[in-house]
Amino acid sequence: MDYKNNAYKIFVVEDDKWYNNFLQYSISLNPEYVVETFSNAKEALANLYKKPDLITVDYSLPDINGDLLIQKIKDQLPETQIIVISGQEDVKTAVQLLKQGVFDYILKDEDTKNRLLNSIQNALSNTTLKKELNSLREEVAKKFDFGSTIIGNSDAIKKCFTLIEKAAASKIVVSVTGETGTGKELVAKAVHYHSERKKMPLVSVNIAAIPKELIESELFGHEKGAFTGADSRRIGKFEQANKGTIFLDEIGEMDINMQAKLLRVLQEKEVTRVGGNQTISLDVRVIVATHRNLALEVKEGRFREDLYYRLLGLQIALPPLSERGNDILLLCKYFIEEYCKENKIKKITLSSDAQKKLLNYHFPGNIRELKAIVELACVMCNDGNINENDLNFNGEKTLSNLLIKEMSLEDYNYLIIKNYLVKYDNNVLAVAKKLNIGKSTIYRMLKSESELIDKK
Repeated sequence: MDYKNNAYKIFVVEDDKWYNNFLQYSISLNPEYVVETFSNAKEALANLYKKPDLITVDYSLPDINGDLLIQKIKDQLPETQIIVISGQEDVKTAVQLLKQGVFDYILKDEDTKNRLLNSIQNALSNTTLKKELNSLREEVAKKFDFGSTIIGNSDAIKKCFTLIEKAAASKIVVSVTGETGTGKELVAKAVHYHSERKKMPLVSVNIAAIPKELIESELFGHEKGAFTGADSRRIGKFEQANKGTIFLDEIGEMDINMQAKLLRVLQEKEVTRVGGNQTISLDVRVIVATHRNLALEVKEGRFREDLYYRLLGLQIALPPLSERGNDILLLCKYFIEEYCKENKIKKITLSSDAQKKLLNYHFPGNIRELKAIVELACVMCNDGNINENDLNFNGEKTLSNLLIKEMSLEDYNYLIIKNYLVKYDNNVLAVAKKLNIGKSTIYRMLKSESELIDKK
C-alpha cells in the first residue's frame, strides 16, 4: 500500500471480517488516515517494517495471544501507539494493558466508532508532541556540541573537553568547579546532551537563588496542605528530572540541615514530598557545581563530609579566563558574531590595539565579564571596528587587583610594563627609566606580543 507523505499510517488487526471492514471504513472517514487491515497477528507483525503510527488490536486473535502480540509490537516499535478493541468488558485486563503502555481499551458496542475516532486523534496528537519534543532535544544537543559552544583551544580547556567526553559516556556523578562566570552550566549541558539521557529532561536548580525555607519543597515537592500556602500538590525538581539529569548549581550554598536530606535522597534513590508518605523511586543523573573549595568547607564544618564524598565523582575544574591565553580572542570573536546576528547588523571587526588590551586584562568576572565588555564595545564602536577606547574594563581599577591571581613573576612583570606603557603613551624610554630596566627588555616583550597577535 502506498502512503501519502503527511498521512498517518494506521494498522487494523481484526479476525472478524465484517468488523474489520467496519473499522477500516470508520477510520478512513478522516482523510488524514491511511488504513491497512490484517486478519491475524502474524500478517501484522510481518508488516511492522512499514512503521505505522498507530495499531488497533483485537485482544482475542486466533493465532497469537493478545498480550504477546502487544509485547512484540512494543519491542519493535516502542513509539507506536496501540489501541485494544475487545468484545469483553474486563476491568482487570484493561488496567493491566494500560500499565503495559497501551493507549486505550475500547469495547465493541454501539459507541465504538465515536470512541475509537476520538482515541485515535488523541493518541496521534500525543505521538506528534513526542516527535516534536525529541526533535527539539536533538537540536539542543547539536547546539550544545561542546566543541563549538565551549569555545577554546588552550591546553586547559582541551583537558576539560576530554573529561566532558568521559563524563557523558558514564553515569557517574559530575562535580564542576571554577570561578563565577567560567561556564559551569555549559559543561553540565554538554555532559547531559551527549549522554544516553539526552532525550530526557535536564533540570537546573540554582541553590543560591532559593530561600532556605523553600529549598526542600523546591527540590522534593510537597503535598496539598503540607504547610501554609500549599494550596495544591507541587512536583519537585528531582521528580521533574526523573530518567534525566538534575544540575545543582552553587551546591556549596546549601544549608547543612538540607544537606542531610539531600544525602538521603541520593543514597536511597527515592524521594518523599513534603507532607506526604508516598516514596517516589528516582533514576536521576546528578551534576553539581560550585565556585567554593568544598574540601575547605568540609574542614571548617560548613559542608557534610559524607555528602562531599557522595558528590565528588568525576571532577571537572574550569580554568579562569586569565589562564586561557588566546581563548580570550576566540571567545571575543564568537560574542561579536552573535551580537551582529541577533541585532541583524554588518560584521564588526576587532582592532589590533583592542586585541592587545583584551589579552592584557585579567578578567575577574571571567567569560561573563568578557561577554558584557564585548557587547558594550559593539554598541559604542564606530564604522564597525572596535578599538581599545571602546573596551571599558570596570574591573581594572588598581594593579593590586591582579594580586588575587596566582601568576608567575614573568607574567607580573609583563603586566607592570604594559601598565606603564599605557600610562606613558607607549614611550619606551620613559618607561625604562621609571622601572629601571633596559629598553631591550621592553622591545622583546612588544615583539613577542606582536608575533602572538599576527598568529590570531
